[in-house]
Amino acid sequence: MTSVDGHDVVSAGADEHQGISSGLSQATPDRSLRSVSSNDSDVTLTVGDGPFDFEKILRHVIKKREETDIKARSLGVVFKDLKVQGLGASVSYQPTLGSVINPLNFLDTLQKLRHPPVREIIDGFEGVVKPGEMLLVLGRPGSGCSTFLKTLANQRDEYYAVEGEVHYDSLSPDDIKQFYRGDVQYCPEDDIHFPTLTVEETLIFASQTRTPRSRVGGMSRKEYTKAYVDVLLTVFGLRHARKTLVGDASIRGVSGGEKKRVSIAEALATRSLLCAWDNSTRGLDSSTALEFGRALRIATDIAHLTTIVSIYQAGESLYQLFDKVCVIYGGKMAYFGPANQARQYFIDMGYKSPNRQTTADFLVAVTDPKGRTLRSDNVLPVPHTSAEFAAYFKASSFGQENASNVAQYRSQFVESPERAEAYRSSARAERAQHMPKTSPYTISLPMQTRAVMLRRVEILKGNMGAQIIQIASFTIKAIIIGTVFLKVPDSTSGYFSRGGVLFFALLFAAINSLSEIPALFTQHPIVLRHYKAAMYHPYIEALALTLVDIPITFFTLLLFSMILYLLVGLQKSAGQFFTFFIFVFVLTVTLKSFFRMLAAGFKDPAPAQALAGLFLMGSALYTGYTIPKRDMIGALRWITYIDPLRFGYEGILTNEFHTVNGICATLVPQGPGYEGVSLANQVCTTVGSLPGQVVVDGARYVALSYGYYYHNTWRNFGIVCVFVVGFIAIYLFLTEIKTSSAAVTAVTLFKRGSRTVLDDKRDVSDEEKVAQSAVGDSEKRVQDDEEQVPAHPDFSMTDVFSWLGLQYTVPVSGGHRKLLNDVSGYVAPGRLTALMGESGAGKTTLLNVLAQRTTVGVVQGDLFVSGHRLPPDFQAQTGYCQQMDTHLETSTIREALLFSANLRQPQRIPQHEKEAWVEECLNMCGLRDHADAVVGTLSVEHRKRTTIAVELAAKPKLLLFLDEPTSGLDSQSAWAIVKFLRKLADNGQAILCTIHQPSAELFQVFDRLLLLRKGGQTVYFGDLGKNSSTLIRYFHDHGARSCAPDENPAEYMLDVIGAGATATSQLDWHDVWKKSKEAEDLTKELDAIHDEGRKRPPVETELHTEFSTSWMHQVAQLTKRDVQSHWRSPTYLLAKILLNIVGGLFIGFTFFKSKNTLQGTQDKLFAVYMSLVMPVALSQQLQVPFIHMRNIYEVRERPSRMYSWTALLTSQILAEIPWNIIGSTLFFLCWYWTVGFPDDRAGYTYLMLGIAFPLYYTTIGQAVAAMSASAQIASLIFGFLFSFVLIFNGVLQPYAQLGWWQWMYRLSPFTYLIEGLLGQSVGKTLISCSDVEYVTLTPPSGLTCGDYMQAFISYAGGYLADPNATSGCQFCSSRTTDQLLATYFNIEYAHRWRNFGLFFVYIAFNTAAIYVFTYVFRIQSGNPLGALRRRISRR
Repeated sequence: MTSVDGHDVVSAGADEHQGISSGLSQATPDRSLRSVSSNDSDVTLTVGDGPFDFEKILRHVIKKREETDIKARSLGVVFKDLKVQGLGASVSYQPTLGSVINPLNFLDTLQKLRHPPVREIIDGFEGVVKPGEMLLVLGRPGSGCSTFLKTLANQRDEYYAVEGEVHYDSLSPDDIKQFYRGDVQYCPEDDIHFPTLTVEETLIFASQTRTPRSRVGGMSRKEYTKAYVDVLLTVFGLRHARKTLVGDASIRGVSGGEKKRVSIAEALATRSLLCAWDNSTRGLDSSTALEFGRALRIATDIAHLTTIVSIYQAGESLYQLFDKVCVIYGGKMAYFGPANQARQYFIDMGYKSPNRQTTADFLVAVTDPKGRTLRSDNVLPVPHTSAEFAAYFKASSFGQENASNVAQYRSQFVESPERAEAYRSSARAERAQHMPKTSPYTISLPMQTRAVMLRRVEILKGNMGAQIIQIASFTIKAIIIGTVFLKVPDSTSGYFSRGGVLFFALLFAAINSLSEIPALFTQHPIVLRHYKAAMYHPYIEALALTLVDIPITFFTLLLFSMILYLLVGLQKSAGQFFTFFIFVFVLTVTLKSFFRMLAAGFKDPAPAQALAGLFLMGSALYTGYTIPKRDMIGALRWITYIDPLRFGYEGILTNEFHTVNGICATLVPQGPGYEGVSLANQVCTTVGSLPGQVVVDGARYVALSYGYYYHNTWRNFGIVCVFVVGFIAIYLFLTEIKTSSAAVTAVTLFKRGSRTVLDDKRDVSDEEKVAQSAVGDSEKRVQDDEEQVPAHPDFSMTDVFSWLGLQYTVPVSGGHRKLLNDVSGYVAPGRLTALMGESGAGKTTLLNVLAQRTTVGVVQGDLFVSGHRLPPDFQAQTGYCQQMDTHLETSTIREALLFSANLRQPQRIPQHEKEAWVEECLNMCGLRDHADAVVGTLSVEHRKRTTIAVELAAKPKLLLFLDEPTSGLDSQSAWAIVKFLRKLADNGQAILCTIHQPSAELFQVFDRLLLLRKGGQTVYFGDLGKNSSTLIRYFHDHGARSCAPDENPAEYMLDVIGAGATATSQLDWHDVWKKSKEAEDLTKELDAIHDEGRKRPPVETELHTEFSTSWMHQVAQLTKRDVQSHWRSPTYLLAKILLNIVGGLFIGFTFFKSKNTLQGTQDKLFAVYMSLVMPVALSQQLQVPFIHMRNIYEVRERPSRMYSWTALLTSQILAEIPWNIIGSTLFFLCWYWTVGFPDDRAGYTYLMLGIAFPLYYTTIGQAVAAMSASAQIASLIFGFLFSFVLIFNGVLQPYAQLGWWQWMYRLSPFTYLIEGLLGQSVGKTLISCSDVEYVTLTPPSGLTCGDYMQAFISYAGGYLADPNATSGCQFCSSRTTDQLLATYFNIEYAHRWRNFGLFFVYIAFNTAAIYVFTYVFRIQSGNPLGALRRRISRR
């Protein structure tokens, strides 16, 4: 096969057959991929837009491989007496702050660590899957399907024990794990990718990392990858989306079905020999799912792969592709044998197979006590329990044959040194040269590094918004700092300022580096998945991130340093500039590496950010700038030796000062009356001055003030380099070991105090699906309809919702795209209408347009309710069940329903009626026994039921929209959901529902169908008829093939219209529809509906306000929910509390018992100043839940008009403030008396620091989050803005020297905070200089010290140790703290209450900014910043 550039399309090397085979495996339905199968035709061997024959491609590849004499290999799996045990209970209580700090629970935790609870997940499994065989695994959620697949795929880390025998031919599980991990792969059902990569970039990377050394046709690696990816894109119908971002919940990308295809293609690109696919068809339409199965079939047959698949709702055509089937019932193996004999096996056992029920559905149904039916002619006892099923199978002929196959395979393949050596030699042949024989990776470390670095560059290109913000923040900050310290004087008056600007240059880089933490946590699951597929070492990802970031950091800091250096006027020599720059650069890389190291070491961002905040504070404290080393207490002085910032600061400080010789600006005495005094009778008060000299040597100043020396500069640089290498090494090490040991064990959690009986043995847990059932809802789900959904007058309705000529166009790069094209239809009360079509046909788009949930693009056409325009409160009168099941994870099901009822039902309805209705909804949705379960830990099925129940709790009056309510569910759960919808419709509810892969039985439950094809074009709208006869007749009458008697009509209709990734149709079915009689009839029906409806008054507007409830009621409900969420997030709260406690103690003991000396007063100043650095971590920490809650509002609650956005913001502020006040109170208690502030002044200080300050950092943090699209961007912006308040408060640069920026001093909130705190706690106090703080001068002959200095002291202040002395006068420059604070820092004790009031003005401003920024950036769509906001959001 040839690619576009003429090379062999697939050059499968040693293993590449399995890659291509698997790789191509998804788009190969007979009707499409084999549509042209002439043996000699090269047309079918070309990747392009024409005919494409996957089977021929694969046979061509195998032939070329054999001609090249490349050794192939295969891998089967045999298992016997397989038993898997999980750690912990399958259900447990939700942790809260109270439970975590409860000492009794702590003891219980210790007991569990000593004797961990163990539960059995699967037991007694025996079987073999040979190369070339496909095994289908069936079972209800919670039965152990995912555990079985993971175990066979050798992913055992999350389990307590795996017992029994598992052999991969002649290789053990340990051999596979250590040497051949990439040959065995587990593909989870979740689609997790880097959202800012395109589809093509994602697949190219996967292919690059598994490209073999030996490739047929002599292709280069680049040519191989390009050809391979072309095939994958063609097979999966992704060629049109190759340049589209993959996207995620916040970044627009490919559709859900296309993303699933990307996941499958990525897995296939890794060329695994044995692959376990866990529900990989979720979200795919039945035609695409069938293509996936057929492609796997071809790849398995021709390339001799071993394929194990679990599929929910497998159609009959899909089922027939498999050789074997394994039926799991409650963790036991109920059947393992030929797929084509499984149905008859269970019929012979004694169970009845209903008509038109697919084999897969029947096999799952027999494991459901409420879903199976006994035959009436049974004579022998029929098994009922899982243990009885397993025993029956072992005793059956199929069980004995299975045991015989296992024994035969073991004797032939297991413990065969020849096969093991052949396998090893084949694997070695495909690995890059110089790779260790024991490595499981295909490409070498340099190749891995290059590939991952290129991917990192592509990720950054797709996320340019964050990069632009970062560069802009550094540039603007350099300009601001440079102008604050503009042309610092060379005299000693500029010495303090020089030290300040150098300190801040390092501090700002440190603050900005904090944004590394939230960015890294988002990629952890992706790196874990790639590690398990042996694509690259996790530490290579960490190394690539570091290496790619270094040049970006280099040029950003070079720009920053040049601007800052020139504006400030630091020493003008190239050597000193580059020394300054190299220190700032290496220190920034050091700090980034440290924060990344923290992110790699924690599973949750909150503790990582808390520790980062402590590190930042400690590093800043122990640079020696805020407190000289000589004044540090001995118990903490050691920190200076492990503080990289300290060594960096010494380096740039001595680099600057060693050439500075400043004229003394503080000669004592001077001024009026001292005009003719000689230098011999004066002294310079600047540290480092010498008697009789007016010039102060900068090097001496630094040596005496800080204990820093220029000759240590390059020693310090070497130490900083050791730190950066060490941090990077630890970061790489933690990334490797934490990724390799990462495992998620999911447990269903219940609210503490719940009366639900937690019984670990009631239902066997499935680790992946989280379907641990406390009370086996699943065994009750197919109850009698009347019992499950009693008739409710609340559902009864008479109005018909209709739409006419809908067209929807959205802007795309390079123009516009029409997603809906002239779609008409209606939904009548009491009718269940299905909306179907292939992936990308516009089903969800149509639902969003009909539900009035679109935010971009242009909608044309008309929407009516009984012929009248939609009522203003249409959204409030409808329910919309989204596909994503978006809920607040910490709420229980009952709380989620009650929240919906309280906010969406009118406030006039009594509370007890709402609560009763919620209980009714719980019953209707089969959630009674899970009512107190935490939503975030539910199984897929229960989450879906919760989504429906939340909408029903609102009592929708007009219509219920559902987007794929059965996706991800097994056939029995899907049946229960659809039957539930059927009953709702029978009670008068109007329902429009998109659905994927329905069985014939499920499809028949619907009354009417709207079928779309790609481009949003109508193919059919009308009744289905009995057994879908009306639908089938329509297609047959218009030229389609006949539908086979046992064929699923849902699959038939998609087949004939050419749905699927690569399928086509000879007829234009949209054109057929437009010309059909049925389309004419629809127009007449719509006219009749509109005419009839207009005879009646329009639908009454239920709400005459925007929302169902008052604003105060909304705030109360939202605040209650937020408070509960915080309480149930103990990691978040503990990180907040511990950060305050440790930070308070740390600062307190750093400045322990500061005295009333000059240095002691300065220490108290910095004790206050450094305590204000705490919000850097605290504010960034609170931004994560703020943005998360906002996302829930924007995705689900805003379109439903549940509550006002202002109520949401108010509740978030109210819920956050108490915890921050508690944290600041604890900080104050640990800090105030430790520093040595006076007891009688604690009240005001607590008011400012314990009450007002947390109000400030809460509101400023949320205001920044309000304007940010993500937590990472919020972190960058906050670091930038927060640095303003640190600069302009008169500490780093005294007020008198701010020059033009003095207006910013007046504008900075920290000005008033610091002045209030220091003026109150330090003011009105006498200063007693220590011995080293006195300056000694000689009075003129004949004068005492007092006589000589009296005039100077009268206007300059200060005091003499002995006024009567005649020589060696010891002078202290300040007598009172008021004098010191006013002279140098512009702080007045009398301003304390004014400052308190002004600080609250800033709090009010921040609070207003939260609302304004939310409105501008998130609510209003037509604002001037809208385009920029959308652009950044897309990034």
